Amino acid sequence: MSEIQITPVRQPKWSSVHSHIRGLGLDKNGKALRVADGMIGQTEAREAAGLVVEMVKQGRLGGKGVLIVGPSGTGKTAIAVAMARELGEDTPFVAINGSEVLAAENKTEFLMQAMRRAVGVRMRDEREVVTGVVTDLKYLKRTSPFYPYPVLGGAKVTLETRDDSGTFTVGPEVAQQFQELGIRKGDVIMIDVNTGEVRRLGRVKEKAAVSYDIDVTENVEIPSGRVRSRREIVRTLTLHDIDASIAAQRAAFTIFGFLREESAISDEVRSRTDELVKKLRDEGKAELVPGIMFIDDAHMLDIEAFSFLTKAMEGEFAPIIVLATNRGMTTVRGTDEVSPHGMPRDLLDRLLIITTKPYSEDEIREIIRVRAEEEEVELSDDALSALTKIGAERSLRYAVQLLQPAKLAAERRGSSRVEASDVEQVSKLFADLKTSIEYVEKYKDLLLH
Repeated sequence: MSEIQITPVRQPKWSSVHSHIRGLGLDKNGKALRVADGMIGQTEAREAAGLVVEMVKQGRLGGKGVLIVGPSGTGKTAIAVAMARELGEDTPFVAINGSEVLAAENKTEFLMQAMRRAVGVRMRDEREVVTGVVTDLKYLKRTSPFYPYPVLGGAKVTLETRDDSGTFTVGPEVAQQFQELGIRKGDVIMIDVNTGEVRRLGRVKEKAAVSYDIDVTENVEIPSGRVRSRREIVRTLTLHDIDASIAAQRAAFTIFGFLREESAISDEVRSRTDELVKKLRDEGKAELVPGIMFIDDAHMLDIEAFSFLTKAMEGEFAPIIVLATNRGMTTVRGTDEVSPHGMPRDLLDRLLIITTKPYSEDEIREIIRVRAEEEEVELSDDALSALTKIGAERSLRYAVQLLQPAKLAAERRGSSRVEASDVEQVSKLFADLKTSIEYVEKYKDLLLH
């Protein structure tokens, strides 16, 4: 038998266009640093975005929206991504494209669901829970008239804290969660007594039956206090999550016994959600967390979508709507009206407008350098200068897109470092927008119409 060689599969390193962005790059006074958090240049736009973020955090931007306007490749989407990074994981951020709305079968329903996903509800509830490190866990089996073999009948778990310990018998549903989560000795868990929901909080290395030098579970300290106690549980859901939960409870079964899902959530369900949230908010058990709904290429929206946004923006549970476009004077879709950025003037009057400007040559150089580090491309000084020139004369996006082809060209000649000759070689192989237009003009008689 011939020998079979098995070689490990090389996994690609994915890096999105804005994966290097960590925030807006502002100091404690809200002033933009020249280079910080992956952001370069656009100081006025970043400082304006910083004020928007602060207003969102303080809940002072109700009934308003933001429009980011600028030429292509000036960092409009980057600023929106940076705003999301600044707001943190707890604040909802929904990004869609204007063409997605235009292609939707029901544009208003699509926008409504996106808006509801962009509004969070931070719920506080005092629950009775048992918490501690697992020191013993035994699964219980029982017989079933439907199966020839014993099935899971529950479990007996012993939990300890620094001050207390207790043994609890749990039902099969909770025991099944233990198995799904892979709960074992040394894990710190919390069980909601009322719902039976199990959460793993981490692992105490000293208590674990088997310990590892490297593990995906976070190491935590042994909890203190009583095992069984009442605690405040904080969860953040979106309005759409609550809508979907109520709709699922109301879903009807067909004659065949299958669950029939509704294609759209009804206004009645959303009204029930709003009433529930208002009640919880008045009782001090919940608070609204307005997030951001970002619509790129907003000029692709039509008058129906703009009318919906204008009205929805003034709603009590509206998120902060951030639009972005690179259009100047153009026709509003669905009308004969020519308006700035292809948007109705009454909507523009409701927006805070942030403008971006073309990058300087020094800023282009720094952006290319940061992207090269993110994509693990080693550039010589001459290669960086060549790419900077391409970015200034052709486009920044084109220059950034040449990084990986240039790296591959360097590897083919046996080098890990990209030189100016590699950049020149790939720039001749791949055309930029200007060259493509010239090509179309030159061969317009030979190309199909």
